[in-house]
Amino acid sequence: MLSSGQYLQQKQSLQQRLSPQQIQYIKLLQLPTLALEQRVKEELESNPLLEEDDGISSDSDEFDEETSDSEEVDAVDENEEIDWEEYLHGDERESYKAGSYNPDQDWHDLPNPYHKTMFEELENQINLLDLNDKEKLIADQILGSIDEDGYFRRDIDSLVDSIAFNNAVSITEEEVLRVLKKIQRLDPVGIAARNLRECLLIQLETLPDHTKGKKVAYRIIDEEWDLFEKKHFDKIKKHLHASDEEMREAYECIQSLDPKPGTGDNDLIESSNYIIPDFEVYYEPEVDEYGNEKEEGDFVISLNDRNAPSLRISPHYKKLWDKTRKSKSEEAKETRSFIKGKMESAQWFIESIIQRQQTLLNVMRTIVALQEDFFKYGQGLKPMILKDIADRINMDISTISRVVNGKYVQTNFGIYELKYFFNEGVETESGEEVSNRAVKNLLLDIIEKEDKSKPLSDQALTNELKKEGYKIARRTVSKYREQLNIPVARLRKQVI
Repeated sequence: MLSSGQYLQQKQSLQQRLSPQQIQYIKLLQLPTLALEQRVKEELESNPLLEEDDGISSDSDEFDEETSDSEEVDAVDENEEIDWEEYLHGDERESYKAGSYNPDQDWHDLPNPYHKTMFEELENQINLLDLNDKEKLIADQILGSIDEDGYFRRDIDSLVDSIAFNNAVSITEEEVLRVLKKIQRLDPVGIAARNLRECLLIQLETLPDHTKGKKVAYRIIDEEWDLFEKKHFDKIKKHLHASDEEMREAYECIQSLDPKPGTGDNDLIESSNYIIPDFEVYYEPEVDEYGNEKEEGDFVISLNDRNAPSLRISPHYKKLWDKTRKSKSEEAKETRSFIKGKMESAQWFIESIIQRQQTLLNVMRTIVALQEDFFKYGQGLKPMILKDIADRINMDISTISRVVNGKYVQTNFGIYELKYFFNEGVETESGEEVSNRAVKNLLLDIIEKEDKSKPLSDQALTNELKKEGYKIARRTVSKYREQLNIPVARLRKQVI
């Protein structure tokens, strides 16, 4: 006999949601120096309990007068109590000021224009999407893995494993792809594409239907990609049964697309007359009694003090807090609630700033440890990827990506973006692994010296590199050539 009715079922699942402080920390982590200064300024304006530390200590005794009455008044709510001693006299928050430097103090008071970064714009757009908690977690991982050109080249399985390990949340590849598709259609359209073909197809899909050449352009990218890469337009025209006019309109349509939707994020850097380095790294060798340098030495690694603002909780609000404790009125209760909320917000912000600085220094120290030769001699860059840093300091790859994006370091050999130190490795005939940057430089040199009437094919370039002792596949040579924006051999041919 069937029965109907309502039943209660208990289901247990393990999930970890990002706290407001974690979200704030992640957002602060990706900000370059100028953007951080602007963000601190905004927080100071919006939270009266947060103030810049001018170095003048406030005497807590000035507050005792208000609380010395013989009559003790119980707090309206025990949960509303604030440990003012911890906030006003804690030494822990002072530690983040140490070890900083400021190479451009003279520029500090100049007004610096601030523009939102591409990542901030994307975060704002993602917040407008109707995403659940799991999808927001996926979106955050995707956003943190976007490279400087705007591409998402991280393996989907790696992202799934990372979320499962770090957040104890089980997700599927299909769930990642659904969120990825939504992000790819944000502004700039095509952001987080996994390759150039996908990037162009996404942009073509979002163009109005009446756009000239759109239909043929889409078919070219979708159906004839290999021929399009090789610029075999006659074959494409024949396959698609397209007229000369249709091919011309399609080609103009494709030319109007953005192959690197992430490069617009460099506007802030390009519009500035100077770069503010976030770090300073110098090698100081030990000197013997005769003034001669020894082989031993130490690296001096400092964080620009513009990344270490002196902030504190304002002591003046303790007086107002103590006054309202003696009243049970609704207005006093609202005042206490306001102070408590702003106190927590200020505390979170200061701790997020401290955590950001610690993370930045941990990443920089690890980069230096893996690239010692470069920071000593200005050459000898070794293969290194984001995962190498992430594994050493036990952080997620997306976090490392946020740290290195838009950050610069001052060295004895110039100013370098942190991304400069990340590159894949290539094995030589002797078994030594060298940076692919060195291989690219050699490849560029070979192409510059080639006979322009008979330019070298990718296979010929591969053979030339093998003569120099580099074991490298032809497809890898093709990839490096494309990254150097060098066309194929037949397009390099010149009539002499």
